[in-house]
Amino acid sequence: MKVLIVEDDPLHRSYLNEAVRAALPECDTVIEADNGTEGEHLARHHESAHIVMDLQMNIRNGIEAARTIWKERPETRILFWSNYSDEAYVRGVSRIVPDGAAYGYVLKSASDERLKLALRSIFVESQCVIDREVRGLQQKSLGQVSGFTDTEYEILVDIALGLTDRAIAKRRNLSLRSVQNRLQQLYDKLEVYQTTGEDDDGRFNLRTRAVAVAFLRKLLNYSALERAETELKEWLEGR
Repeated sequence: MKVLIVEDDPLHRSYLNEAVRAALPECDTVIEADNGTEGEHLARHHESAHIVMDLQMNIRNGIEAARTIWKERPETRILFWSNYSDEAYVRGVSRIVPDGAAYGYVLKSASDERLKLALRSIFVESQCVIDREVRGLQQKSLGQVSGFTDTEYEILVDIALGLTDRAIAKRRNLSLRSVQNRLQQLYDKLEVYQTTGEDDDGRFNLRTRAVAVAFLRKLLNYSALERAETELKEWLEGR
């Protein structure tokens, strides 16, 4: 068995190396990469390797690297090991997992035993292992509990990118009225309302306020918008 560790922090890489060897005595090769780009290259070279992947890295983050790896080899088993349980990261992972893939999402705050159990469950038993905190956000992101639908979340991202209602309608194949209705649903779920003072007609630009609240609630982050900007450029170029 081969395991590829993709992690930009050398101390975390060393810890993961020890955890992999302790949890997986059948593992005879551990390969290390310190960024997503190198991780993609090594995954391509070591096709049978299972992967432990950090999410936030300076050179190509884990979601982008995993998307490329899964596109080329959808049967790859990946354990995401991260400090972050933000909805933006959870939703980002949920969007790229191939059907039937064995994968995991474990927080770095998890115990040594939890990490070792996840490594064996995913890489040996082909099970999915998702931390409880992450699972709750994942269910919300998939619309299984009260939260944003995929369309609502896409529109939230689009207004963060600065698109007009008409541009969003064209991009998402929706009517203008549908976009405006979903915007109102977004405002309601984010509890963004127009308030008036004695000397003015309104204190907020609702679109801008919605984006600010989404960042504060960790529904959006830099990585999510970076991915979205790339997708927007591809859409604009393809028109």
